[in-house]
Amino acid sequence: MPMHDLVKKKLDSSKPLKICAPMVRYSSLPFRHLVKLYGCDLTFTHMILADCFSKAQDARDAEFQYCESDRPLIAQFAATNPDHFATAAKMVSPYVDGVDLNCGCPQRWAIKEGIGACMCKDPALISRIVKRCKAVNPDLCVSVKIRIVDSLEETLSLARAIEDSGADFLTVHGRTITERNVTPHYDYVKAVKKAVSIPVFHNGGVYKPSDVQPALEKTGTDGVMCAQGLLNNPALFAGYTETPLKCVQDWIDIAISYGTPFNIFKHHCVFMLENVLPKHEKKIFNNLSSSFAVLDYLKQNFGIQYKNKLPETGEYRIKNGC
Repeated sequence: MPMHDLVKKKLDSSKPLKICAPMVRYSSLPFRHLVKLYGCDLTFTHMILADCFSKAQDARDAEFQYCESDRPLIAQFAATNPDHFATAAKMVSPYVDGVDLNCGCPQRWAIKEGIGACMCKDPALISRIVKRCKAVNPDLCVSVKIRIVDSLEETLSLARAIEDSGADFLTVHGRTITERNVTPHYDYVKAVKKAVSIPVFHNGGVYKPSDVQPALEKTGTDGVMCAQGLLNNPALFAGYTETPLKCVQDWIDIAISYGTPFNIFKHHCVFMLENVLPKHEKKIFNNLSSSFAVLDYLKQNFGIQYKNKLPETGEYRIKNGC
């Protein structure tokens, strides 16, 4: 399977992968860097619209930021047109370890555009997209992220169709398109794992370190993918029950060094400090209006100070677009 050596080695050794989910606004290069410092094996970009990406350099520059050490990395695209997906994949292929087709986003705007989770009702379309991409990019890892559908039979039929189309692995969110914050249907995910021979990763219900092993045992999958849990605690996969201050320190060093926009920089701090700040302090922190104000607050209250130095050596020259 054409995957980054680290990921392939993990699979070959039967060690489950720990994966950071694609998240709109938050799966940026700085956050991907941070979670990889704390036990995350594989990261995804946020969902990128393949048609815009394949047609416009401005879109590529705005949507895709990477560096040499940002590996292993999967670029996730939303597409309904096989050629758009295949072209976008070819453009990004020198800089990533694979591409993923988003068939799991439940947001209304995505459903209105015919992308995301609504595509799970059209296995034939998903198959055409994957087949076209593999034809154009035969050596590139191509995966699909889905949600379960209402019936187990339909879910299994969808998974088998994706495998038959040539996908290298599959991620299954154990909730339907309409379900939010409910216990995932682990039995559906387990059934998918048994029904196909390609690697399957579970997504959903992992919010703290103690959730990881039970999810693996309930599904039998090759790894777990986490979203909100990692936003609240980027060190979750390293076994921390709450975000350690060292992780917050690493975040400000990475984010400031990369020139992260203030809103994203602050939002991540809010997530990480959720269980640390008392209610009255949260109000004060939420009203901070500049990176300088945030840095001053962290210094005064936690002794955290920007070091003007990235927390790990390596190649970190940022590049935009492709």
